[in-house]
Amino acid sequence: MSILKAPPKQPKNAMIQVRVEESIKLNLDKYAEFIGGNQAYVVSEALRLLFKKDEDFKRWLDEHRTNIDQEQVGGGVLTKTA
Repeated sequence: MSILKAPPKQPKNAMIQVRVEESIKLNLDKYAEFIGGNQAYVVSEALRLLFKKDEDFKRWLDEHRTNIDQEQVGGGVLTKTA
């Protein structure tokens, strides 16, 4: 059974470019095929899992967040205040 599930409807996306070892890319391709998803979905879910599990990062993030960052990370709606 796979750790990641097949992709649901995708939320708004942003483009990033990264360089990885060839073996990582090959496994990324195979894992995407395995779950019936794509590379972007696998990378997004792997990072989401990493951010959720890393307690030190969560503590650091809480110390370095601004109010706007909290809204964006939490998926809330941003509103402009006067």
